[in-house]
Formats: sequence, structure tokens, C-alpha cells
Amino acid sequence: MASHTGKHVLITGGAGFIGSHLADELLRAGCRVRALDNLSEQVHGPGRKRPDYLDPDVELVVGDVRDPGTVERALTGIDAVYHFAASVGVGQSMYEIEKYADVNTRGTAVLLEEIIKRPVERLIVASSMSIYGEGLYGDGNGGLHANASRDLARLKKGDWELRNDTGEPLMPMQTPESKSPALSSVYALTKYDQERICMITGRAYGIPTVALRFFNVFGTRQASSNPYTGVLAIFAARLLNGKPPVIYEDGGQMRDFVSVYDIARACRLALEVDEARDNVFNVGSGRQYTILEVSNKISEIFEVAIPPELPGKYRMGDIRHCFADIGLARNILKYEPTISLEDGLAELSRWLEGRISHDRFAEASAELTGRGLTI
Repeated sequence: MASHTGKHVLITGGAGFIGSHLADELLRAGCRVRALDNLSEQVHGPGRKRPDYLDPDVELVVGDVRDPGTVERALTGIDAVYHFAASVGVGQSMYEIEKYADVNTRGTAVLLEEIIKRPVERLIVASSMSIYGEGLYGDGNGGLHANASRDLARLKKGDWELRNDTGEPLMPMQTPESKSPALSSVYALTKYDQERICMITGRAYGIPTVALRFFNVFGTRQASSNPYTGVLAIFAARLLNGKPPVIYEDGGQMRDFVSVYDIARACRLALEVDEARDNVFNVGSGRQYTILEVSNKISEIFEVAIPPELPGKYRMGDIRHCFADIGLARNILKYEPTISLEDGLAELSRWLEGRISHDRFAEASAELTGRGLTI
């Protein structure tokens, strides 16, 4: 492993949910940390104030990753860069197309042009499980289906599962990094842009680059008032406001929920491990749960007995099943998830006590419905 003590690290989006936890991890490892963040109102609320949870030892540069001058200043004296700055949300990306393309794709391009002028020792970019679209599937004959998709006509009838040509249901399997992308939302497309632009530029200019495909990250500091954040935070906001979580389809969708602490550790390992360079890694828990299971676990841990609402709708851009094969991260990064879903939810519950969570799910849902993006 490479020594990182005393390294000066920049995290774009570093005042956010994952970025701030990574900052804590890097500070404990002896790094100096600078964060570049625009303190977006959707995430941080009005006022553009430095979040209380951001360690005082983190140098915060308030600015936009799309501004070359700001990025140039933020890169001064920097040894390694984590690129986390992004607009996040599958549903919102389907109608705020220009914003997502601008922030995620152009913002990454601006950052890279500045890095080319002052190359760093390592660039680590946050990619996303969303790039896979549907995960990997198998059939009863031992065949694999890497490009399976759902038919809108069947979805309109409430037939949620994926099927083969003869109508037999396919079996979801752990998804490895080798599965080809199947981009089903504007958000997924822009995250793939971020990943590939970084990897291509890194190879061209000799900058060791690592892409980490995060699965469904949850934990403290997630913006529970942001209706486009992770599903666990949205469910928590609903329950804390005395309202039922709303689940699309039938709740049988399977996902991999991974603690932000495990994510932060994987990010640190991507900086330390020499063999990580020029690789792409899944970062998940290696376990899968249905959305309905997770809703019930949150209700139980939060001690709020409100059953979920299942209107039987499909949201454009959503996929049925996708959960991680983390074998590559285990083998190369020596990454091992340590925080269970139950323990992580218990901590999240304690953290949310007494905090105001504005439930904005209804207005976000109405926006999607009004644009014909739910069926």
C-alpha cells in the first residue's frame, strides 16, 4: 500500500453526505482535506451555510465545479482528487435534463481540464450502480442474461418481473463489473459519462484513476428533506412526518444497501492500494433486500407503525433488481463491509431524533406524474 500520511486531498462535493464521511476517514488516516462544494439548496437548505457535521479541520471552498477559476484554486497544492460533485436523482434527471448534463458531465470535463494542467497522484471518481440498468439475470437452463429489460405493455398490467422470450421469469443474480452498461435514466447516463471521461483522461495523461460504482448508500447526514435522495432517507422523512412510505411497483425490487462508513473505507483503500489504479470496482454490502423488507425494517427500528402505501405504479427510469458482486473489491482493495443494515438504520434513527425532516415526496411525485413519467 502507498503511504498517504500528509497527502493533501481534494473532495469535490466534499460537504455532502458521502464526501463528509470520506473527509473524516481521510483525516483519521493523516491526510489534509479540502472540500469544494456549492452547498446546493436542495441538499443543504437555504443560506449556503457550512454544515455542522463537516469536521472543522476540513478546508471548505464554496464554489461550483463548472467554474474553471474556482477549480484551479481548489486544486492548488493537491496530491489526490476524489470527484463526488454531482446532481443526484433518477426521477429528477428525467425532466431536469440540462441541469444533470451540465453539472455531471460538463462539471467533470472542467475538473479534468484543470487536472491536466497540474496532474495529481491519483484521481478517484464516484460512479453508480445505476449504470448497469437491470442487474445480471439467470434462467432455469444455466443461461445468463446481461441485457434483460422490461416491456412497457407488461408494466402497465402490473407484471413487474423480467421474463425470457417464452414468458418464464428470470432469476436476479449478483452483478459483476463485467456486466455491460444499460443506461435507463439521464442520471445513469451522466454518471457513466463521469466514470468514462475520468478513466479515458487518466489513461491518456498517465494519471492513476479509479472508479467506484456505489450501490444504495445510506447513513447519517443524508439529506432527509431532499425528495431525490436515497430511498431510506425518503422513507424516514415520510415516517417522521406521520405518513406512509410510498413504494413503486409491488415492493419486491431487490437492492444492495451499503453503509456510508463502508463506502468511506473503500474510498480510502482506493487511494492506498497501488493495484487499484485503472480499475473499476463495485462497492456494496454484498447482500440484497427487497424495498418492502427495508420499509418494514425502518418502521420497526423507528418504532412508527405506519404500513407502506403501494399504489402499483412504475416510475420511468426505474429498474427491477440490481445488487452487487463485490468480489473484485474484496480481492484487490481488501474491502470488507462491516456495518449491517440493521445497525446502520438504528444509528440513522438516533441521528434523526429531534431533527426536522420536511417530507417533499408528494410534490416530487406530482412532478413526475404531471410529466407522464409514472404509469
